[in-house]
Amino acid sequence: MATVIKRFWASGLLIVLAVSAIGARVVVQQLPVKTSVPASIVSCAHQANDFDCWKERYKAMVEQDSPKAAFADLRQSYESSDYVRSQCHQIVHVIGRTAAAKYSDTVSAYDQGDNFCWSGYYHGVMEGVADKLGADEVMATMTTICESAKQKSPYGFYHFNCVHGLGHGLMAINGDELFDVLELCRKFSDQWERESCYGGTFMENIMSSQNARHSTKYIKPDDALYPCTAVDVEFKQQCYLMQTSHALQVENGDFEKVFVLCAGVEAPLDVICYQSLGRDASGRSISNVASTKTTCLLGQSDTAQSNCVIGAVKDFISYFHSDKQGMELCKSFDSPSLSATCTSTAQQYYSTF
Repeated sequence: MATVIKRFWASGLLIVLAVSAIGARVVVQQLPVKTSVPASIVSCAHQANDFDCWKERYKAMVEQDSPKAAFADLRQSYESSDYVRSQCHQIVHVIGRTAAAKYSDTVSAYDQGDNFCWSGYYHGVMEGVADKLGADEVMATMTTICESAKQKSPYGFYHFNCVHGLGHGLMAINGDELFDVLELCRKFSDQWERESCYGGTFMENIMSSQNARHSTKYIKPDDALYPCTAVDVEFKQQCYLMQTSHALQVENGDFEKVFVLCAGVEAPLDVICYQSLGRDASGRSISNVASTKTTCLLGQSDTAQSNCVIGAVKDFISYFHSDKQGMELCKSFDSPSLSATCTSTAQQYYSTF
């Protein structure tokens, strides 16, 4: 596995829709409890760049103790290891999948959760739920699986992570058949939930393309913008919010070339493409202020730069679940316009948390 795994965020929280408290029926999805002999907790001190070692370490911690114990240990490793920081989202997916196997229902697993490293825990839980229930049961219940999250925090981060994570899980149980899973996401009657599900689907498609143990036919090594160029209009926004991570692979990490690619995307989706690049600018630098700032200033227009900044500061906030680091990025810009755009975006986005 490559040393740097890009981070992702989706825009389910950013869609401007009327938000109302919905008295939804609480659905506690009962899950079969997996019984197994817990693995021993290994030390990765001498295998610091071995993802499998970290995977087994945190899997064992959840099995023997709890997700909270795993997160406490992960935070310590995060501070001392560049590799752990770069793989953190993937690692918390593992913690979430293991929690789904351990606990009897999704509410119990979610209540053990932590938003650290872009909430990958919740995505992992939903992948685990999909794996345990099986394809038929998930298909039959998919529009109700997240009802309890919806009641607890309608259209908030908790609700978003459940539906977005379901998009990941649907890909896992449907052989990464992107177009089929997008149609499944359409089953949600609520537009916000559909968009959140689409985002998880496209994110999983990109992640699959970067995993040596996994593959997807819906990424083309010689086509930086596919499948965004092939999906229905309804799906394009969520697709372009993820696509620059693949485009950067095609262009060997050359942000300037991908800025040019985004400029060629039909408006208003070009703006979404620039915001996706901002996320990658933050993710590839492990949210380093100076590096992220330099990358966004590679944009060839005010629109490109400002939207890169928007994407970057959202990623800072999503990743750290705090606005402190994002505000440091905003203060770093010499341009009053970019600084103001960054600050207003940070304030608005952090309020959704």
